[in-house]
Amino acid sequence: MSDLGLYIHVPFCRKKCPYCDFYSVGFREDTAEQYADAIIRNLRYYNENYDTVYFGGGTPILLAQHIPRILAECNIAANAEITVECNPCEMGRETLEILYGAGVNRLSIGVQSAVNTELRSLGRTHTYEQAERAVLTAHEVGFDEISVDIMLGIPEQDLSSMTYTINRLCELPIIHVSAYLLKIEPNTVFGKKPPVLPDEETSAELYLSAVKMLTYNGFDHYEISNFAKCGNTSRHNLKYWRREEYLGVGAAAHSFYKGKRFAVARNMHEFIESPRQIEITTDNAPDETEEKIMLGLRLTEGIEKTLWERVQCGLPFIPKQYCKIENGRLSLTAEGFLVSNEIISTLLAHLEEL
Repeated sequence: MSDLGLYIHVPFCRKKCPYCDFYSVGFREDTAEQYADAIIRNLRYYNENYDTVYFGGGTPILLAQHIPRILAECNIAANAEITVECNPCEMGRETLEILYGAGVNRLSIGVQSAVNTELRSLGRTHTYEQAERAVLTAHEVGFDEISVDIMLGIPEQDLSSMTYTINRLCELPIIHVSAYLLKIEPNTVFGKKPPVLPDEETSAELYLSAVKMLTYNGFDHYEISNFAKCGNTSRHNLKYWRREEYLGVGAAAHSFYKGKRFAVARNMHEFIESPRQIEITTDNAPDETEEKIMLGLRLTEGIEKTLWERVQCGLPFIPKQYCKIENGRLSLTAEGFLVSNEIISTLLAHLEEL
């Protein structure tokens, strides 16, 4: 059995972004230390072996001072991928050197846009100039695997400004781009007071143009929203999409562990105070076939013949430009990714054993 992925949720933020629905709380150093202690306590309880570790959030880099001792408690494979999500505002050289010295070898930086007016419309606290400087400083420190996030379909964005963002980012020493279409969640500031966004047709054009531009610049499109150079895919996130097991530690963390799916309550204080995190089962016996189809169709590699044969009755209902069958595998096209939820729902409705 292969090693697990380890996801550690760090809920601290300096400021909540108006579009963010992830669990987060204000940052305090004393609370951060207690939270790190609780993470370590849980790592000792599970005592598993890991070949990927991912610090997500929130703003995980705020926990940088404690990441060395957290990683010291992990049984980590020699070639493990260890990722920390970063906000450009928190990426000082000293902080980056702490992470690099602790064994972190991949950074995921929330740039979002190279246009400062768009950053302000998203409530971001950094400028693009700060983000660019953060990427260059990280590279100088020694980080070779740098990923950046950008957002599509955001307030004030058009094809020209999106093109500008991608062109600027492609000049930087990055090996991975995550390009997410903005989705308005109900329990957010944007959900309660929606901003003016590009219409659906424009957003689709932005996504398809981003796919073309990133592919032209040497990034392989391997998942709906993810692009990698030279095989530098996110090994940790591929565990999710290939239905491999992972353990989540921390308030609001999710797991697929020992054949079941469970979550931890969105309550930082409960996590800190509990002897070990309380597992809330979300699916005690997840359907393997259904999940492999649902998750596998997020990837450009698609799903194997034994899986798509079980839903082939649904294929006539899918417009031909949205999917393809090559080398015995069914996958979605870029156009299909835009309506992937509808396609997957249609196929799963025809799920049957041969």
